[in-house]
Amino acid sequence: MTTTQPLRSTARETTSPGGSVASAASATPEPENRPEEQPEQQRRSWVPGPILPQRLRPANRPKLWLEIGLIAVGYYLYTLTRLAAPAHETSARQRGWDLLKAEHYLGLNFERSVNHWVYGMRWLAFSMNVYYATLHFIVPIAVLIWIYVKFPDRYRTVRTVMCAMTLIALFGFYFYSLCPPRLLPNSNFIDTFKLLNPWGQTSATSDGVAGLGSSTNEYAAMPSLHIGWSTWCALAIVHLAERTWVKVLGVLYPICTCVVIVGTANHYVLDAVGGLVTLGLGFLLQRILQGRSAFAPAPSTELVGPVELPKQPDGSQKPRGGSESESVRPTIHTQA
Repeated sequence: MTTTQPLRSTARETTSPGGSVASAASATPEPENRPEEQPEQQRRSWVPGPILPQRLRPANRPKLWLEIGLIAVGYYLYTLTRLAAPAHETSARQRGWDLLKAEHYLGLNFERSVNHWVYGMRWLAFSMNVYYATLHFIVPIAVLIWIYVKFPDRYRTVRTVMCAMTLIALFGFYFYSLCPPRLLPNSNFIDTFKLLNPWGQTSATSDGVAGLGSSTNEYAAMPSLHIGWSTWCALAIVHLAERTWVKVLGVLYPICTCVVIVGTANHYVLDAVGGLVTLGLGFLLQRILQGRSAFAPAPSTELVGPVELPKQPDGSQKPRGGSESESVRPTIHTQA
């Protein structure tokens, strides 16, 4: 004759002082996380955020049409600042003189000397004109594509920094129109674009940056997006690139850009400082919106979706990791 004992759980049972029975597995306190094991997103930070809900800050690669739409919106906003530029011409020139006085007081008014030194070497001035008009767009787009392809989990955060910085700069262009040194009357600056235009135009028709004429806002000097974008590129390359020589080129890019914008008399030194401040505000805004560092890998909670549990023969799903007590087979005793 055989007898079958009832199913028993492998979890050890304990009796509480009140007489109730509790599982030892549930009574055992969870081990506390050590400080070094805590996730980065749980560490306290002086920066508030994230203010966006989880569903609005995914870490996957965005759709290409979304990126094209953002570019279209940015160009539309830039067009608004360009159309308002003629009405700000008088105030923009006055701000130019005020900025030169401030730089003289701070000991930073060396733009004129650098500008005349660059123009003294025609090949250098011509090369800087080409650099200024082309790399400002080519390099940031190339870096964006590189991050989009190679680092999809970090693309949204890095791109958000650039968009936030550009949006802040557009507000500066609209509310603080500033005449660049090369267009400031009686300032003794040399307009290298008019004298050595890289597109082959004569001085009479070369009235805009890169020969674009009316499509350019010539009073958009403060802050300098040439410095903001180039420094953004440098930070992205230094954080994400693997080869040392690539990192070195990334660091040299904003340094060369700073020399170019001053040598061609397109910006004041304080414009470059304004570009760095705008970039810093872009990083701050991105951190508040998304709650994590722009160049840090995305947390696993943002990358991994719901885990499918294995189905049992009866159609139910069993959690992984032994979270539930496993039943043991009954012990069979044989009696004579």
